[in-house]
Amino acid sequence: MSNTKNIAIIAHVDHGKTTLVDKIMYHCQLFRENQQTGDLILDNNDLERERGITIVSKNVSVQYKGTKINIIDTPGHADFGGEVERVLNMADGVLLLVDAFEGPMPQTRFVLQKAINLGLKPCVVINKVDKENCTPEEVHEKVFDLMYELGAEEWQLDFPTVYGSAKNNWMSDDPKNITENIEPLLDMVIEHIPTFEVKEGNTQMLITSLDFSSFTGRIAIGRLQRGTLKEGQPISLVKRDGSIVKSRIKELYTFEGLGRLKVPEVMAGDICALVGIEGFEIGDTVADFEAPEKLESIAIDEPTMSMLFTINDSPFFGKDGKFVTSRHIKERLTRELEKNLALRVNETDSADKFLVFGRGVLHLSVLIETMRREGYELQIGQPQVIIKEIDGVKCEPIEFLTIDLPESVSGRAVEMVSMRKGEMTSMEAKGERMVCEFLIPSRGIIGLRNQLLTATAGEAIMAHRFLEYQPMKGDIPMRQNGSLVSMELGKAIPYSIDKLQDRGKFFVDPGEDIYEGQVIGENSRGDDMAVNVTKTKKLSNVRSSGADDKAKIVPAIKFSLEEALEYIQKDEYVEVTPKFLRLRKIHLTEVDRKRNKIA
Repeated sequence: MSNTKNIAIIAHVDHGKTTLVDKIMYHCQLFRENQQTGDLILDNNDLERERGITIVSKNVSVQYKGTKINIIDTPGHADFGGEVERVLNMADGVLLLVDAFEGPMPQTRFVLQKAINLGLKPCVVINKVDKENCTPEEVHEKVFDLMYELGAEEWQLDFPTVYGSAKNNWMSDDPKNITENIEPLLDMVIEHIPTFEVKEGNTQMLITSLDFSSFTGRIAIGRLQRGTLKEGQPISLVKRDGSIVKSRIKELYTFEGLGRLKVPEVMAGDICALVGIEGFEIGDTVADFEAPEKLESIAIDEPTMSMLFTINDSPFFGKDGKFVTSRHIKERLTRELEKNLALRVNETDSADKFLVFGRGVLHLSVLIETMRREGYELQIGQPQVIIKEIDGVKCEPIEFLTIDLPESVSGRAVEMVSMRKGEMTSMEAKGERMVCEFLIPSRGIIGLRNQLLTATAGEAIMAHRFLEYQPMKGDIPMRQNGSLVSMELGKAIPYSIDKLQDRGKFFVDPGEDIYEGQVIGENSRGDDMAVNVTKTKKLSNVRSSGADDKAKIVPAIKFSLEEALEYIQKDEYVEVTPKFLRLRKIHLTEVDRKRNKIA
């Protein structure tokens, strides 16, 4: 009988998953008393820390009352749903975290659905009980209703609940009773999460995640379903298509605290990492050498959005980046495919261009941002939604959108969503805020976040998840204003920018290097306009450099990567280099643009 429990922590964005894992690690004394570790220990990559979100799921293991608990922290954003789906295969039960004020949100529903379908035991943690105006009892009822709605069985509906605040480090059975630590939560895990039942039979393990080490190569991670694994043991690798490759395990590791521990043997039910197996993919089965039996592979949700990745061919290519050729980009995308399940890459008729499919703008922009930091230069086309033909009807992806915003600006938000073909399904007041729910085409979401934040003075909180494909909803009005395009290569001169400010808003600062065809601002009208901002003031014996009024220049608008991707039009690219984000026209000269005008 193995004394191991595997739990996954699932919840909506910002409901406190990673903070809770921190507190469990502290409680189980993973660190020395005087060790400085900081917060959000598991979010260890720069991108995760900057954005305050978890992108890749992580494993950590703790010892509590003689039981080893393997904890898997999962991302909360729908765009990284591929991550959540696959790690749930390693768990025996889930801790469902719900905010005591917000209650179950779209993403709660999405991840819970997956867990119920896999037949996992849910334990509910109602977090952030210390917030004002929160209603823990009501939230508890809502969670029950949600589970019932999602078709949970009786043993799943009979779930235990603890209340508390992960940030303040306490949990208890009653929201009014504040305790000293989070032991009630760990006791609940030990009592209610089922221990893995080892089935009879030979070795079987589904590879659900992978890691990469520059010393040992790819490492397969999964939970051993039955049998045992030993160092140096020969095994069969059963691929998705049923073909079998013989291989041998060189080294075995189990998870211990934040690190890995090398072990000679692993028993069934434990999560382990295997080194030495070649050519495996996520979803393959590690099976017995003589009589291999395949486990059911992981089904992953289809991507809903595509972007064109191409080499950087602007006049400034190769100035910042190390990797600029199509070969580099192709190799990097192929490497990403190995561990990012929800990603697809298709080649196009040109050797320099690749169509990359993903779950949403955020999912793809994280990949672009990672590549950029690694020293790649590339250009990205406008995000396109994947349109399918179902029974002879063109269909597009529809998403379920939730917007939480102050009541005073709710009318404006509803109007914006309706313009983009969104249908409101419900509207409910929570204190001074409104929570509105819509069904909206994925096309309509592109660029919506920016507009919403502007209209609500940054107060709106938006969350969305893919629902299904429905027939096309008709045209959606996109960006109304045209672009200001540079005519010349050179430096942006303050004098010129000052004189052209009434034409629109600028994206470049004075003194910045620009090239012909670069989008340097937004026109105040609807059409594109070519402007020359490299022109200096003509000096003569009448005009001196400082006689006119000094130039008063409005600060340039700087886009983040997602904003730039959502902003561009069909005939524009975002040029991404390690140091710069530039917007540009696909055709740099005005003559070419007129010749190849996209209707």
